[in-house]
Amino acid sequence: MEEVIITLAALSIPIVAILSATLGKPWFAYRHRKLELEASMVAEKAAQYAAQTERLEQRVRVLERIVTDRGADLAGEIDRLADQPKLN
Repeated sequence: MEEVIITLAALSIPIVAILSATLGKPWFAYRHRKLELEASMVAEKAAQYAAQTERLEQRVRVLERIVTDRGADLAGEIDRLADQPKLN
């Protein structure tokens, strides 16, 4: 009985090694490709977010310019109105 167990153990080690080498390479290649695709998708999303952020920053710059330019115009108008004589 012990001889059978020893023989099975001795045979199972090379069989497991051969199976893992045979089946392991395609599995690792599949995982590697899957990770590459996921990385490219993440990079694409990051580029989209960066572009969207840039567009929003440009819009904020335009709004800031409108507000500050209009603020200067408004201050000038207030000064002109203050200089005019009041009507009763």
